[in-house]
Amino acid sequence: MKQRQRAFLALVDGTVLPGWSFGAAGETAGEVVFHTGMTGYQEILTDPSYRGQIVNMCYPQIGNTGVNLEDAESGRVWVNGFIVKEYMDFPSNFRSRQSLGDYLRGQGVVGIEGVDTRFLTRRLRDRGSMTGLIAVGEHEPSELVRRAQAAPGIVGRDLTREVTCAQGYEFYEGTWKLGSGLQPPPRPPRFRVAAMDFGIKQNILRNLSDHGCQVTVVPAGADADRILASEPDGFFLSNGPGDPEAVPHAFAAIREVMEKRPDLPVFGICLGHQLLGLALGAKTIKLKFGHHGANHPVMDLATREVAITSQNHNFAVPPEFFDRPDCPVAMTHINLNDKTCEGMRHKTRPIFSVQYHPEASPGPHDSSPLFGRFIDLMEES
Repeated sequence: MKQRQRAFLALVDGTVLPGWSFGAAGETAGEVVFHTGMTGYQEILTDPSYRGQIVNMCYPQIGNTGVNLEDAESGRVWVNGFIVKEYMDFPSNFRSRQSLGDYLRGQGVVGIEGVDTRFLTRRLRDRGSMTGLIAVGEHEPSELVRRAQAAPGIVGRDLTREVTCAQGYEFYEGTWKLGSGLQPPPRPPRFRVAAMDFGIKQNILRNLSDHGCQVTVVPAGADADRILASEPDGFFLSNGPGDPEAVPHAFAAIREVMEKRPDLPVFGICLGHQLLGLALGAKTIKLKFGHHGANHPVMDLATREVAITSQNHNFAVPPEFFDRPDCPVAMTHINLNDKTCEGMRHKTRPIFSVQYHPEASPGPHDSSPLFGRFIDLMEES
């Protein structure tokens, strides 16, 4: 039996919670958020949108299904740290190739188990997301709190530069299917899409490929000329981490692309939605504890239909922006939990965006038809 090593979670408000290490040794800091999904931890860990964050899983048992090569959303783990109530060290799943603990240790990511995650979730819900620190080994609690308070927060930080691709690349690969693996996309491709990589997930690219889109992925720092160099039929703005207002070069490039190609269809997701709002004249606000999970209800204001969505964001475009008489976009979707904006569309041009993740991974596929809507706009153009 493995000998367990003590670990502690300290928050900037003075809260210190004991637990046990189940990942890499050492210390890590980040904004502590809670995730309401029951499963999908591998996709969460490898989602670049979680850079800068320590994720607290609400579901009590984590690790049951192990880790495999096919469910990763990128080439590495991006979360700063991982918190669970009960870690399961002996996975039971025919696809498992490694335990979660071994995976975290191999990636150098600190994890803590045995934490009262229900208490922690209530604390974050009531007081808001806050910077925290996980430290492995015996430590003086007051010193851990001091180090957490000295760690950088997420407001004002451009984290896209840490997760974006170093060089642009082409992508055309279909989604995964049980029993047969990754599927070939339709040949030949029907459309060419330029995608800004702020931390793009693999399954976003695969969903675009399934719809016949050859994607030219460009780094987050690309200018308008580089984005338009491939003569795209559509322009995609990806998910990503950090504060959108800390990435002014990105929304300036987005604005210039829209000025140079006014008829170009544009589709934004998550951070891409926020950056699109900034490019169109909005400001963004930081939410109290954000939306992180695979079970968030969102209403389409036109049809009144409700979709259960997968989400991960700390910032939002404020609803007041759409009340301005000169506002070029209309709000299309709202979150039924807190009435924040979850989608918008341009009033005269083929531009739309959503705050949530239609590719899911993990989560329900209620919103996957949004990729078809992007295709329809490119066909009309």
